[in-house]
Amino acid sequence: MSASETLSSRRFDKIADNFATSEVHRSSPTMEALHETLGPQTGAAICDVACGAGHLALSFADEHPSRLVGVDPAPSMLESFRGLAAERSATVETAQAVAEELPFPDGSFDLVVSRLAPHHFQDMPQAVGEMARLLRPGGRLAVIDLEGHEDPETDALNHELEVLHDPTHVRSYTLAEWIAFLQGAGLNVPVARGSQSESRTGVPVKRWCEIASSGAEAERAIRRRLTEAPEERRAALGIRQEGEEFFIPVRTCMLIGVKPLGGVR
Repeated sequence: MSASETLSSRRFDKIADNFATSEVHRSSPTMEALHETLGPQTGAAICDVACGAGHLALSFADEHPSRLVGVDPAPSMLESFRGLAAERSATVETAQAVAEELPFPDGSFDLVVSRLAPHHFQDMPQAVGEMARLLRPGGRLAVIDLEGHEDPETDALNHELEVLHDPTHVRSYTLAEWIAFLQGAGLNVPVARGSQSESRTGVPVKRWCEIASSGAEAERAIRRRLTEAPEERRAALGIRQEGEEFFIPVRTCMLIGVKPLGGVR
């Protein structure tokens, strides 16, 4: 792992319990939409890349996949995944690795997923290429991640807030950029939905910062920046204000890429 990847892994090792209990990571409208779009995964081999506590992987457990694997660079996250799996009597496998170097042979999985993690990846084309490599012909890659904004000034505000919230944040990519990443890895992209939300009501800034252990100073800076920001920029990011509190929608995009049956890249 690079120095930045090691720093990120250490940070997430410390806050694994937060992610295990996080309402944002446990479920969301976008996760529900993903299951509706994919359909049942009975008998499928599934890999969750940068799985964190494994909430997305475990959402497939009741569909009886043939294999359920979680990959993450942080050992404590993998421990949380195994713990949550044990509570559900789900059989899982784990591997400690970064998305850019996945330790599996070509064509190992029918479905590869990654949620609320790719914005930490150091080399997105490499990571997407690796995830696509793991797919069997006809296999699917499903991504749900923080979405960048097409307007540069709005995107700059979004980036500033995300880095304050989590210093290991690298970048939120636009829907168009995500489509290009998947197509660059040789995948067809039949599903690409922007302006999604991981919270129906919005997450209060206080709770948003608690989940990531942002700290009091970062929380104050986020509130200050949101107060200063023009209302139209906040609205463009789906952030609303009630009294003195701001509510973060955790704005995301969802994409599904399909590996051609011929396996041609």
